[in-house]
Amino acid sequence: MHLQELIITWATPVFFALIGLELLVARWRGRSVYRTNDAISSIGLGVISQVAGVFGKLLSIGIYGWVASHLAPLQLPADSVLVWVSALLAYDFLYYWLHRAGHEVNILWAAHVVHHQSEHYNLSTALRQTGSGVLLGWLFYLPMALAGIPVEVFAVVALIDLLYQFWVHTEQVGRLGWFDRVFCSPSNHRAHHAVNDRYLDRNYGGILIVWDRLFGTFVEEDDTDPPVYGTRAPLRSWNPLWANAEVYWASMKDARHARRWRDKLLVFFKPPGWRPADVAARYPKPAFDIGRARFDPPMSRALTIYCLMQFALLLGMATHFLHLSASASLPTLLAYATYLVGSLTVLGALMEGRRAARWLEALRVLATAWLPWATGRWFGVVQLDPGVADTMLVVFGFAALALPWLAPVRPFATAPDAGAKGHTAGTAN
Repeated sequence: MHLQELIITWATPVFFALIGLELLVARWRGRSVYRTNDAISSIGLGVISQVAGVFGKLLSIGIYGWVASHLAPLQLPADSVLVWVSALLAYDFLYYWLHRAGHEVNILWAAHVVHHQSEHYNLSTALRQTGSGVLLGWLFYLPMALAGIPVEVFAVVALIDLLYQFWVHTEQVGRLGWFDRVFCSPSNHRAHHAVNDRYLDRNYGGILIVWDRLFGTFVEEDDTDPPVYGTRAPLRSWNPLWANAEVYWASMKDARHARRWRDKLLVFFKPPGWRPADVAARYPKPAFDIGRARFDPPMSRALTIYCLMQFALLLGMATHFLHLSASASLPTLLAYATYLVGSLTVLGALMEGRRAARWLEALRVLATAWLPWATGRWFGVVQLDPGVADTMLVVFGFAALALPWLAPVRPFATAPDAGAKGHTAGTAN
């Protein structure tokens, strides 16, 4: 397993322990900060981000390593404390500009929007990450490669910067005095995630908030104007594929409808929400309503328990996938990734109450129960332990039997055309 996957795997139990602690503190204070469907959606998108990252290493790490080896005028030592400190500061500085560009350039917002779609703000939101950010994000860190910072140093400081940002996604930690003036803190980051006019497109810092103070993008959280979370073009779906595709799709539609070739290109490079005048006139979109109801299709207790159990099993499989990533063949990894993403998509449809969701889920759990038992194989495992195969047969077989007894979800009204000014602010990677 690669170092990053290994650290993420070991950090995952800590993430969930802190989520449990946050939930307990919120309940003790009489606050409701979590919804099961939203948390499953956010963490599931984090899983997809990690899965996509396995295939994106050629871009994020491979190109960096090649540039550092072939184009850098000097190679800095990896055993120098000064190099490590400088690398972390350089990464955080470049992250500020990537993050800022992710709110100011539509093609970058199309990736970053995933992190902002949740209408709740809690530690599960921190795990809500993009699956397509690897496509262009690596460009912003090439100055570090040209400066000769070793690839192993870059990989670790990138992970440090990302892991730091986990704890700031909470409403349970208030103001922290001097700390808020220097570092990205829960208060600063709540403002970043808010769609209120006061907070829009502010506080981009990953570890240090001083970058925002230096470049004029800092705003302080105001108790008289509590943050409202989400995006200005709400997703209103638990479908992880649509969550990753919504802004790309909306942008391509606007580009197709634009009459001028210049506008077809500008759609992708203008700020989020910009639309050619002729397109906006012919295909108007509803005005942003900060008082809109949160997307929350009702779920019965039985369906909630079922989804939580299936999601827990998928998390275990995702961990197995990361363990295999360094040794399994590409076809095996692609097949496993397709299974995981497809399973999370079906689970999202089930939470939305889609008509076909139960049939698709029945096919999924029956296949997961029968195939390992009948073939003695699983992704990357040539000879599956008979006890594991029997357990999968029982667990997923009972899941199939339970499906008809789950009370249906009343479908929630959805907005089919999202992606305009999906602007908030956020911390993703």
